[in-house]
Amino acid sequence: MFPVAEKFVSINGEGKYAGELAVFIRFRGCNLKCSYCDTVWANTGDCPAEMMSVEDIVSYVNEEGIKNVTLTGGEPLLQENIDILVESLMKSGHNVEIETNGSISIKNLSEKTYRPDFTIDYKLPSSEMESFMNTGNYAYLTEKDVIKFVAGSLSDLEKTTEIIEKFSLTEKCHVYISPVFSKINPDGIVEFMKLKHLNKVRLQLQLHKFIWNPDERGV
Repeated sequence: MFPVAEKFVSINGEGKYAGELAVFIRFRGCNLKCSYCDTVWANTGDCPAEMMSVEDIVSYVNEEGIKNVTLTGGEPLLQENIDILVESLMKSGHNVEIETNGSISIKNLSEKTYRPDFTIDYKLPSSEMESFMNTGNYAYLTEKDVIKFVAGSLSDLEKTTEIIEKFSLTEKCHVYISPVFSKINPDGIVEFMKLKHLNKVRLQLQLHKFIWNPDERGV
C-alpha cells in the first residue's frame, strides 16, 4: 500500500514534459529538508494520506484518461514496491516520470524492463542538502532523463557549472536550471549561462507558480 498525500491532474510545471497534461501522484514522506521546499506539508510521516494499492492507483490513472504520470513527493523512491507500480502503469500504456531528490540510488529501477523517466535534482548549496547527493546515479542516466539544478544564488550557479562539467551531464541527458522562486532573477541566470557558454543547458521556470498561487496545492 502506498501513502498518497494527494492525486490530481494538471500540467507539468517543469521537466521535459513541461506544459503537458499529467496525472500527479504525490507520496508522503521525504528524507531531506531543503531550505526552499514547497511541499513541506507532504514530507512528514504524520501527513494525512490515502492508502492506495497498485490496483487503486492504476485504476485512478486510467479513469482520468491522461497518458503522462508523474510520481512525486515527498520522495517517491522511498516507497517500497515502487517498481511494481511503475511496471503496472507502463503496461497500461502510460508514460511514467519519477521526480526524485537525487539522494537515493536509481540503479535497480533504471535496470528494469519497464524503466521510468527520471527527473533528478542536484541539491545546490543553498538547499542545505548538497552533502546527501548521490552522484553515482549519473552512471545510469539516458537521453530520456533530466538533471535539474534549482539555483538560488550566484554560488549555486557556479556549482551547477562545476557539476555539469565534472560528470559530462549534457552528453548524457537533459540539463535544466530553475530559479528558486523569488530568490534569484531569471535574467541573471541567462546572463550567467551566456558568460559560461552553457550549451545544451535550458533555463526553465516553474509554470504552475505563474499560472496559480505559488502555494496552491493540487495544481
